[in-house]
Amino acid sequence: VAKFGESELLKCSFCGKTQKQVKKLIAGPGVYICDECIDLCNEIIEEELSEPTETSLGDLPRPREIYAFLDDYIVG
Repeated sequence: VAKFGESELLKCSFCGKTQKQVKKLIAGPGVYICDECIDLCNEIIEEELSEPTETSLGDLPRPREIYAFLDDYIVG
């Protein structure tokens, strides 16, 4: 990996685009990420967070079933 200031062009570690092909290239410890990949990551995160989580209450055991199960293990 080239260091900043060397003649070799820096590249995004995710998409491989050079620093001249993107608006911004952000450096991390031994890696680089471009503004386009950051935008894509943000879109993926927003999409995943906006999806409603499905909770099926039909699969939960009834209180009587929970009591019967615990009754096998609890003495007293």
